[in-house]
Amino acid sequence: MVRPGLVTAAALAAVRAAIDVGVSTLELDAIAEEVIRSAGGIPNFPLEPGYSHTLCTSINDAVVHGIPSGLRIAAGDIVSIDCGAEVDGWNGDAAFTVVVPDPDRADLVASREALNAATERSLWAGIAALAKAKVVGDIGAAVERSIETSGDYGIIEDFTGHGIGRSMHEDPEVYNFRVRGSSPKVRAGLVVAIEPMITTGGIETHELADGWTQVTDDGSDAAHWEHSVAVHEDGIWVLTADDGGVAGLAAFGVVPLPLR
Repeated sequence: MVRPGLVTAAALAAVRAAIDVGVSTLELDAIAEEVIRSAGGIPNFPLEPGYSHTLCTSINDAVVHGIPSGLRIAAGDIVSIDCGAEVDGWNGDAAFTVVVPDPDRADLVASREALNAATERSLWAGIAALAKAKVVGDIGAAVERSIETSGDYGIIEDFTGHGIGRSMHEDPEVYNFRVRGSSPKVRAGLVVAIEPMITTGGIETHELADGWTQVTDDGSDAAHWEHSVAVHEDGIWVLTADDGGVAGLAAFGVVPLPLR
C-alpha cells in the first residue's frame, strides 16, 4: 500500500500548491486527477456509488464530502481537501485543511488557523497513539484528549476514520473520541485511515441538497485532516506522508519505521 499512499500524497501536494483566491474547486479536482492518472493510478472516490469527482472540497462550514464545482476560493476561506488513489488494487486516502490569507479579516483568519492547527495536532496525536495502542479505541481517546487541551472545539461523531486496503472503506471504524466497551485489537497488518473532523461550535451536521456535502447545523467552521497508517511487525508507517510521518510524529517522541 506504499505506492497508493505516495500517489495520494503527491496529488494533495499539487492541490495545496494551487490553492489561491479565485481558483475554483473544480480546477483543483482536475489537478488531482492528472497527478493520480499520470502516476498509473485511478481516483478512488468515483468508485463510491453516485460520486464522480477525484476530490471532496469542503469550505468554511462544510465538514466533509463537498463536491468540486465552479465555486471559487475567497480570501479567508478555510478549505478542506480529501483525496484518494487506487494503484494495483490497493488504496490510499488522506486529507488536509488550509486557511487562505486575508489581511482584512485578521481575527477570522486567526480563529480558523487555530482550529486548523488543533485538528492537525489531534491527527498526529492519534497516529502516535497507534504506535503503542493495544486496541483501536486508543486512537480516538488520544484524538479527543488532544482536542480537549487545544480549546473549546466540537468533535464530529457522525463521520469516523476506517480501515483501508483493497477497498477504500473497510472495518474497523476509527472513532475520534473515547468509546466504551470492547474495541478491535491492534495487530501487524492493520491499516487505518485516521481522520478527525473538528468544529468551532456544535457537532450536529446536515446534508445539502446535492446529496453529499455535510455542513454544520450552527454554521460554525470545520477542519478535516487524515492519513492512512500501516501497523507492521516493526512499528507504524504513515503511508500518505512522504517521510512516513517522521516530521509529524517527532513532537510525540515516536519514530515511524519503514515497511520491509
